Amino acid sequence: MEGKCVSYVPIYGVEKRGGVANCGVTISDRQISSPIVTEPTVLVVMNNLSLLRFEHTVVPDGLILINSCLVDSPVQRSDARVVRIEANKEAEALGDGKVANNIILGALLSLTGVVTLEAVEKSLQKVLPKRHHKMIPVNVKALEKGAELAVAYKNSMKE
Repeated sequence: MEGKCVSYVPIYGVEKRGGVANCGVTISDRQISSPIVTEPTVLVVMNNLSLLRFEHTVVPDGLILINSCLVDSPVQRSDARVVRIEANKEAEALGDGKVANNIILGALLSLTGVVTLEAVEKSLQKVLPKRHHKMIPVNVKALEKGAELAVAYKNSMKE
């Protein structure tokens, strides 16, 4: 939607549902030579095992974004920014626990500026099948809530 190059490599096997699955995503203004992510600038953590398994891969001064409703393990790194978002709680407050991922995505967009919230909102029309278009409003609310929580985090860091 913004003319950027994107690649992703999902990695899951028997753990496709409920276990540790991961996906490397690269977003760039230029062509991507390899889809493999070995030194991420951002790590999104949705379970304890993922934090333990991937925390060490984040570059120094990178971002570790954690769904604190599902992750209670402490971060061992002191050289990364750590942001904890109660994504499941916030999603339930919006009326649909399944949008917790978009709470996290909204926060990620606000914290990194990798793409705009508006572009992601517009993309929902294209990426979701028509039968799920009724879910677009709650997904947009989740993105906006995540961005709002990230702004609150940034403001608290200024104090």
